[in-house]
Amino acid sequence: MTKKQKQIIGAVAAVVVILVMFITSYNGLVNKETRVDQATADLEVQLQRRFDLIPNLVSAVQGAMTQERDIFTQLAEARANYAGAGSTNARIEAAGQVESALGRLLVIVENYPELTSLQNVRDLQVQLEGTENRVAQARRDYNEVTTTYNRAVRAFPRSIVAGLFGFDKRTLFSAVDGAETVPTVDLTPQGS
Repeated sequence: MTKKQKQIIGAVAAVVVILVMFITSYNGLVNKETRVDQATADLEVQLQRRFDLIPNLVSAVQGAMTQERDIFTQLAEARANYAGAGSTNARIEAAGQVESALGRLLVIVENYPELTSLQNVRDLQVQLEGTENRVAQARRDYNEVTTTYNRAVRAFPRSIVAGLFGFDKRTLFSAVDGAETVPTVDLTPQGS
């Protein structure tokens, strides 16, 4: 074999290796992105379950809580923001708004003994608690696969493939601003 033939074979082998690495990187990113999309869908199913339970809880307690009307408005607005969100980032922000308002509502409900003694309110609280646990697990799953995906998008040489084909970093779910602050509830009658 001549030197030129060896160079041609070497060049072809190098191109094949690069092509295989390129295809493997692309397919790996597609696989990871698909897992993120699946985790997003799973999380949205749990968030939708939560949003479906909230009106029932609100209806069950609304009559007894006349001075707490603003919380119902905040919940309705937050649910509407989630329904109208056009991106994952917007849904993440809207879900945080719902959590904040829902947390205040649950604190309020606990401070009304006549409400916590009603069976339908207790049942709804149990369902909501179970849903919150599912949401928390779905968020952990989402964050895990999203972190893996984000790492792959940023790591060399996949970062080149990611840049060429528009694989962008995804946003992680995190605690909403103020989540570390316990909601305060003023139960004094209005106009006192």
